Amino acid sequence: MSTDKSQEEFYSKLRTQLYETSSWPSEYLYKFIVKTDAQKIEKIESIFNNMGAVIKTIPSKNGNYTSVSINVQLPTPEVVIEKYKEVTDKVEGVITL
Repeated sequence: MSTDKSQEEFYSKLRTQLYETSSWPSEYLYKFIVKTDAQKIEKIESIFNNMGAVIKTIPSKNGNYTSVSINVQLPTPEVVIEKYKEVTDKVEGVITL
């Protein structure tokens, strides 16, 4: 499947960039956009529970979408990628930025 292949290429490129631009462990800022739905937002937040993450949500102007920003200290780029994959697997329709 081309989408799986392109996702793996994206994550491979991201992993390389993270190793080249940061020393690990490091803080990482995730940004997600999701249709405003309390269950979806809670699901995203629960993925980062007990990690010391600072989570900020901002509804769009019309309230149809919510931006979820998560700043968290992570040990390696592999963990950054694992969390991206966990969010996209568990939260339908999420957009990663």
